[in-house]
Amino acid sequence: MSPPDLAHLTYELRGHVALVTLNRPEVRNALNARAYGDLDAVFRHVQNDNEVRAVVVTGADPAFCSGEDVKQMMTGPAREQSQSRLTAVRPRLTPAAAAVLDCDRPIIAAVNGVAVGWGMELSLFADIRIASERAQFGEIFIKRGLVTDVGGMMILPRLVGPQKAAELLYTGDVIDAREALKIGLVADVVPHHELLDRALGLATRIAANAPLALRHMKEGLRRASARDAHEFGSWVSGALGRLFQTEDHREGVASFLDKRAPQFKGR
Repeated sequence: MSPPDLAHLTYELRGHVALVTLNRPEVRNALNARAYGDLDAVFRHVQNDNEVRAVVVTGADPAFCSGEDVKQMMTGPAREQSQSRLTAVRPRLTPAAAAVLDCDRPIIAAVNGVAVGWGMELSLFADIRIASERAQFGEIFIKRGLVTDVGGMMILPRLVGPQKAAELLYTGDVIDAREALKIGLVADVVPHHELLDRALGLATRIAANAPLALRHMKEGLRRASARDAHEFGSWVSGALGRLFQTEDHREGVASFLDKRAPQFKGR
């Protein structure tokens, strides 16, 4: 199958392993509307290509993904369209999140740098995370007056425990790779220059197994978690729809753009 036309991602099939790379290095691979669309398209493609048995997702150096491109989405000509999009959130998973979560192939995140905001979520949507020594992780949504996506609320507590997850979600603290390994957020930390080879090597070992059994194994792990991401995603989207309209969210965005501490008022 031919891969989709992509603007901000690159896609390569290496044997039975798909390598997906976020490719906006000039903004630390921050996601704009097209990049979200590219993620949706590429994971829908993976889901329909029987040649793909495992996926590695990474970012073009120097970052994995720094979250949403706030400067592009919230300023200039795109501001009016972005505001309309944010206030029109409907109770469902976003298309990009749904595409990654619905993918029944094992996914490895090779986290090569900062992974914050939705970049952190993308890493959590993977089945296995391997980190470069340069990696950083942060659920910074609270700093923008928002709640995290389903990864932070559903997956993070399973990995690091409910208390540590609460600490990370409530503070918005950013942690380094060694701390991430210590708390169980990542499976391994490797030297930066070894990261991609390590991730692709693991993906190749996984892809050597029976393809249908792999898909059923992943489905079994999903079912064992006992909570449906689409149902929970409806609550998250509803909460975000309300929070996007608050003064505190506007202040969170403005303070980020102004490079100052936010002054939240609870309204």
